Amino acid sequence: MAVVIPFESQPASIDPLTDLVNADMDRVNATILSRTGSEVTMIPEIANHLIGSGGKRLRPMLTVAMAQLVGCRGDGHVKLAASVEFMHTATLLHDDVVDESEMRRGRLAARMLWGNEASVLVGDFLLGQAFKMMVEVGSLRALEILSCAAAVIAEGEVMQLAAAKNTATTEDEYLAVIRAKTAELFAAACEVGPVLASRPRPEQAACRSFGMNLGVAFQLVDDALDYGGKSAKLGKNIGDDFREGKITLPVVLSFRRGSEHERGFWRRTLEEGEVADKDLETALGLMVKHRALEDTIKRAQHYGAIAKDALALFPDAPMKAALSETVDFCIRRTQ
Repeated sequence: MAVVIPFESQPASIDPLTDLVNADMDRVNATILSRTGSEVTMIPEIANHLIGSGGKRLRPMLTVAMAQLVGCRGDGHVKLAASVEFMHTATLLHDDVVDESEMRRGRLAARMLWGNEASVLVGDFLLGQAFKMMVEVGSLRALEILSCAAAVIAEGEVMQLAAAKNTATTEDEYLAVIRAKTAELFAAACEVGPVLASRPRPEQAACRSFGMNLGVAFQLVDDALDYGGKSAKLGKNIGDDFREGKITLPVVLSFRRGSEHERGFWRRTLEEGEVADKDLETALGLMVKHRALEDTIKRAQHYGAIAKDALALFPDAPMKAALSETVDFCIRRTQ
């Protein structure tokens, strides 16, 4: 069953941002490669399997972009951007174990090739390397922001675990999960550059707000694409969230708006795990009926607008325009 997600027609690209951060991202990538080295051969093998698998590195790009926006000098932001990417990669390695995922970015998940134990331990190694780089930068406040983010992300993972298969999850409860699990790292990634540059608190707060709201929008689009995207572009199978019993916003909206009979379907498939051959098609049909995917995208657009408003504090410049277009790209993306 084909599902069309209603994106606005105007094209949006991440290329303007990529062009502006390209030189610094070359330094970030070199740092990432140098810090994945280890005499334990399995560590670079697993780390590079995921790090080199074609992710856009959006989070470290945002760290570099915000640092440039506020005129940050030196190379501290380069190490912090690499730290952010290592934190993100570690969470992906850990997530795939928790979710028992088979695919990641169009390739077999590391756990399928090396096992759960190795995936978790290499994730821990990357977190250790991230914190080493934070210490080397020498900003206690930046270290505080990223270490707090690591704790909040872990809390978000546990919150999601507690909400798993619980069809009674409310929209507010779900938003709390994604703020912690996904948006917190976006927020921290955007905040550390202005901190490093000793910019005024309102600028630091604006950059954090941009990242937090972009992160929420990003995850909401992911939720919609899991049901209405294309497998080849997503790098995972359509309906993975459904098969794993994940409660995401399209499910929350469909459950809340459905009849008692329809709620029984969600309880059977997600809470009890009794999934039959045509159940994914039925789930998609209910989401279309109740406009759940369309409204999930509308929620994402709302948070994207808040992210753009956070940039109003800064004077017009190519970087500001590129960041604004990046919000549009994240909401209209196909992966």
